[in-house]
Amino acid sequence: MSFAGYEPFSVDAAGVAIAGVKGGNGPPLLLLHGHPQTHEIWHKCADVLARHFTVIATDLRGYGASAKPGSDDQHTPYSKRAMAADQVAVMRHFGYEHFLVCAHDRGARVAHRMAMDFPDAVDRLMLLDIAPTLAMYEATDREFATAYFHWFLLIQPSPLPELLIGGNPNAYIDRVMGNRHAGLAPFAPHALQAYRDALAQPGAVYAMCEDYRASASIDLEHDRADRERGLKIACPLRVLWGAEGVIERCFDALAEWRRVARDVSGRALPCGHYIPEEQPDALIEEMLAFFDTTA
Repeated sequence: MSFAGYEPFSVDAAGVAIAGVKGGNGPPLLLLHGHPQTHEIWHKCADVLARHFTVIATDLRGYGASAKPGSDDQHTPYSKRAMAADQVAVMRHFGYEHFLVCAHDRGARVAHRMAMDFPDAVDRLMLLDIAPTLAMYEATDREFATAYFHWFLLIQPSPLPELLIGGNPNAYIDRVMGNRHAGLAPFAPHALQAYRDALAQPGAVYAMCEDYRASASIDLEHDRADRERGLKIACPLRVLWGAEGVIERCFDALAEWRRVARDVSGRALPCGHYIPEEQPDALIEEMLAFFDTTA
């Protein structure tokens, strides 16, 4: 059973309820999921990780069981700055001022901002299958835009993408996730159903779109400000990506991360985008080594 022994929680992060599960013993480890998923992406890793860490796996603001607040014209409530502050508030709620982070996809963008805005909180950072948001937008070409079409669909003004996706959210989940390298095969039936159920909740599609609208606007402003000031991620950063995915084809991941972080290592794993579900054993091995915990 996944998440055996984990306890569900909901933490008030400055008025926004952030849901998740907590379990295990050892150094605190925050796990963040990506689009269009929930903390369920860690279900193949959770039991092993709980033997080595106190694991907190959350649903990001706007996703899963977490709150889906309204937004504004600047998409400020869904900026990665706001979403990162949510996660720091969760960790502080449990008494952790310093912690480890492993994050995938959208959660990795939140974690990038967290390491910039809260450098004293993040001891070590592992990011899965992304390049920096600013680098990806600045290097956009036809191949990337075709593969990541949803980046450009979801940022369209409301309510166009909400109407299109809301008409059949299950189809959106199945096609966006299933059209990648491994198809739907890596996803356990219960996890896939959890992702479908989450996106079918009232306000979920809007919140997801606001996450992406923020990434194409206010988040880029924050990233450009960091670049202009010469600020970089200070903690050790380990980057993993899928050898069969878009990051491998379209970007030099290590070079891009070295432009925004001081201490970067990483490699490609033999999989596509969804590393925690496609290569859980290899990921766990990487996590135990990078986070200085013996198996």
